[in-house]
Amino acid sequence: MQYRSLGRTGVQVSTLVLGAMNFGRIGNTTQEEATAIVGAALDAGINLIDTADVYSGGQSEEMVGKAIAGRRDDVVLATKATLPMGDERNHRGGSRRWLVTALDDSLRRLGVDHVDLYQMHRWDPTTSDEETLSALTDLQRAGKIRYFGSSTFPAHRIVQAQWTARERHLSRYVTEQPSYSILQRGIETHVLPVTQEYGMGVLAWSPLASGWLSGAIRAGQEITTNRSGFMRQRYDISVPANRAKLEAVERLATVADEAGLSMIQLALGFVTAHPGVTSAIIGPRTADHLRSQLAAADTVLPGDVLDAIDAIVAPGVDLAPDEKHDTPPALLDPALRRR
Repeated sequence: MQYRSLGRTGVQVSTLVLGAMNFGRIGNTTQEEATAIVGAALDAGINLIDTADVYSGGQSEEMVGKAIAGRRDDVVLATKATLPMGDERNHRGGSRRWLVTALDDSLRRLGVDHVDLYQMHRWDPTTSDEETLSALTDLQRAGKIRYFGSSTFPAHRIVQAQWTARERHLSRYVTEQPSYSILQRGIETHVLPVTQEYGMGVLAWSPLASGWLSGAIRAGQEITTNRSGFMRQRYDISVPANRAKLEAVERLATVADEAGLSMIQLALGFVTAHPGVTSAIIGPRTADHLRSQLAAADTVLPGDVLDAIDAIVAPGVDLAPDEKHDTPPALLDPALRRR
């Protein structure tokens, strides 16, 4: 396992992060399975676990908490807030009112007195940066969080938040968690240059592109991954973006074979090769998934392999731009770009 500094915090974290989104109802993972996955990951050298309050309605946090009992000091523990937790209109977002409650709820579910990294799951356009940062700074001073970060923020919002922290003398986001893979490289154009400028740690989620780069999706084969069962549009080959992804996967499989690598090693090695990326978040649903992903822990792609990847999916290109989560609202809602 390799380790890198998490931004400028001085905290050393593994280049593979254990993501816990599949723990619980989302991935049909039991507590016994989750505990075994966490134990195997920690034994392999992974030291950062990432979850969120919204994953299976809090079930993921509860399962992580039980899985790390007795090993809390071995773990850099990260969770997230802001996405809706139920139908009540104020049980979401980045307001002080909600974040104070949401964090206490997360700490209770995790069974800990603090988290190491508290992340805003999405940018909340209805709440000012000052409101959110001031609440997070107070929670940090209270000892309930050590650091805080953003997740899937557009580049201009990352910049704005950094400036607000400086102008208002508040603590700042020290990490960003964007979606990044060989098939979705848009953050290379805008987000990564900004995070590098501000010395932020970057924890990349979906490095296997929701299973497209796992080796389980190939031309001429029925797509039977767990996620394809409830996100059918993302895997429908009649959709042009999905056809483009499948064509890229076939070409990438050839690159992997010639380099003596699995598709997983190629995909994870690509993400961690970027100097602006700290770690890649893996989200195994089973122990077998974890083992196949741990095989990439020490993968370093040579220049010719990275060049071959660039020839298939050019730098800064998203093959499925409609699947992005940091698109400015005005590009999605015509009413916001009309006078």
